[in-house]
Amino acid sequence: MTDWRPSSGVRAAESRAALLRRVRDYFDGAAVLEVDTPALGRYAVSDPQIESLAIPESQVSSRPLYLHTSPEFCMKRLLAAGYPDIFSICRVFRDGEAGHRHQPEFTMVEWYRRDFDLQGIVEDTMQLIVEALGDAAPTASAVVVDYCDALAQACAVDALNAPIEALADAAGADKQLRAAIGNERDDWLDLLLATRVIPTFAPDRLTVIRHYPASQAALAQLCPADKRLADRFEVFHGRIELANGYVELTNADEQRERIRLDNEARRRRGRKVRPDDATLLDALDHGLTPCAGVALGLERLQMIHDRTEDIRDVITFAFSDNE
Repeated sequence: MTDWRPSSGVRAAESRAALLRRVRDYFDGAAVLEVDTPALGRYAVSDPQIESLAIPESQVSSRPLYLHTSPEFCMKRLLAAGYPDIFSICRVFRDGEAGHRHQPEFTMVEWYRRDFDLQGIVEDTMQLIVEALGDAAPTASAVVVDYCDALAQACAVDALNAPIEALADAAGADKQLRAAIGNERDDWLDLLLATRVIPTFAPDRLTVIRHYPASQAALAQLCPADKRLADRFEVFHGRIELANGYVELTNADEQRERIRLDNEARRRRGRKVRPDDATLLDALDHGLTPCAGVALGLERLQMIHDRTEDIRDVITFAFSDNE
């Protein structure tokens, strides 16, 4: 007999409904328009860290179709078509993600603000989080730290210039791990961030990491003061990542080159190479207004509000491969 019962109860559903109301109230007060985008598309994301869920055969297309990992590309097409500031609350899908903090299907809050710089979009994100959490919002001031400074403080390494061996040593990697990761610099940096930096974050406090290496921000503008860095940031509550955002790349030729580099990384990792999303690139060629965007996980936000460490406690029917 299957376990047919929901994975969370009525209180979690009530908490989610209230959270959604506060999120929409925030955007309504800021005159940000709610939009809807399709979950099904012809293109998979090229990001080497994200895998799209595929529908290999269907009666509506001779090509494989994909469930979107984010509404980002469609929302940028709306902006290129002249839409004002916009937000979307939608289900998104990612392969290979399941556990106490991840699900292959989850709810994303994504929004775009025209003419916002990095500081402006960080402040916007922090304000939304605080207002959405209400009484559960942290009372301590947020900590803001640059990516390279965070790595230097926690690991005593130069994120941009340290040799691979130094990164592996800082991670305490054995021979097996060194062989598995090899010379993938960004994978070593991701490991150090996850195992050495994030565990140092204070609980019940928001932490912002900003100015990631350019190689980890394929859709972001480069930092004006240092082209080795990107105008990208992430927000954490304790050890839980809540949001990822950046000042958007608007140049179509540069975006084509970033996608090519993404696919080179995918090829090195033995993953499928993804074709360019022609609709996004055509929209960028048409002209995308300067803007900044953010993706925030709604269930992660509810985890903070409801004080739970398991995302399955806030999803009515959490995915399980055992059903």
